[in-house]
Amino acid sequence: MAKASPPPLTIWAVSDGRAGIEAQALGLAEAVARLRPAEVVVKRIGWRWGLGRLPWRLIPPAALKGDLAPPWPDIWIAAGRATLPLSTRVRRWSGGETFVVQTQDPRVPLTAFDLVVPPEHDGLTGSNVFPILGAPNRLTPQKLADELAAVADRLEPLPHPRVAAIIGGKSKAFDLPPARAAVMAREIAAAIEASGGSLLLSFTRRTPTAARAIMTAALRHLPGIIWDDRPPNPYFAFLAAADAILVTEDSTNLATDAAATGKPVLTLSMEGGSAKFARFHAALRDRGITRPFDGRIETWTYPPLAETDRAAAELLRRHDALCIGGRMAFLHDR
Repeated sequence: MAKASPPPLTIWAVSDGRAGIEAQALGLAEAVARLRPAEVVVKRIGWRWGLGRLPWRLIPPAALKGDLAPPWPDIWIAAGRATLPLSTRVRRWSGGETFVVQTQDPRVPLTAFDLVVPPEHDGLTGSNVFPILGAPNRLTPQKLADELAAVADRLEPLPHPRVAAIIGGKSKAFDLPPARAAVMAREIAAAIEASGGSLLLSFTRRTPTAARAIMTAALRHLPGIIWDDRPPNPYFAFLAAADAILVTEDSTNLATDAAATGKPVLTLSMEGGSAKFARFHAALRDRGITRPFDGRIETWTYPPLAETDRAAAELLRRHDALCIGGRMAFLHDR
């Protein structure tokens, strides 16, 4: 008699809800679900009374703002500092039944986690560490196609090459002051005018208000679309529609998303920098994914970056190896 199929895995994607952080946890969870039947649940958490600024060991779980309670999931995938007071405890709370995964470098003892998935440029090592180039993301060919179809009528009339410009902003390592924003806008405008193409411009929450205003004013004369923050966000549609992508150098997420398209990615320089980001961008260039923007819209090809899928396969391999009893025993006996 054929054995019944096991129930789907339950996966929680846990973060503080910030778009870039949530995308890492959710992207990895969705990649696992593409490999094995699973129910993915998004969990957004916060901390009362401003306790989130304290060291993670000093934050009591009772201060949690969010819907987290048993039954615990089969797989817990978390991203961001805010999740550490929970990620470091959930294996004990679940009696060892939950497989605990943390993206990024948690900067805490790694023994609390079954798997850590940091970017290669962090230089983190360990028996439970699986570094990847960039960060986990939600990009798949199907998602790009679906997002493009939703706004195809607006994009279809635009001339080629269609150039997506994704602009980040201020961070610990980088800044986009008005003077640099003005120069960046002039360089982008000149390149698109020379190519005869069009612009698909999207800012992020970290883009300084002054830089955003300067770039919008300098680029609004070009054929194309400048996203005005009104939903829905066309970010993925812009990536799907683009013939080439310009992306500022300040964000691992933005560069990784762009690299997942297989399209030419040109990096826009900003003020500041760090050794870690230098290593990250060097790795992208070494793989033939990116080139520094030198005022021209160039064309080349490379295999789309698929590090999220690679991490998902490794996650399931380690999950299955640890969870020999119960659900996983059934799978191994099939």
